[in-house]
Amino acid sequence: MKFIKQLIRENAGATAIEYGLIAALIAVAAITAMQGLGTQLATTLNTTSTKMAN
Repeated sequence: MKFIKQLIRENAGATAIEYGLIAALIAVAAITAMQGLGTQLATTLNTTSTKMAN
């Protein structure tokens, strides 16, 4: 019974998993933001290039 109580109290593994999930969520958000920024930057540079060529 003592062993089972210790397993219930032990939460280091759960904490590590939570940190991993948070890191994954931040990575997905960063990738999404960078893709949007990249698209806007490409549009701006293409527009500038076109106007300079004319």
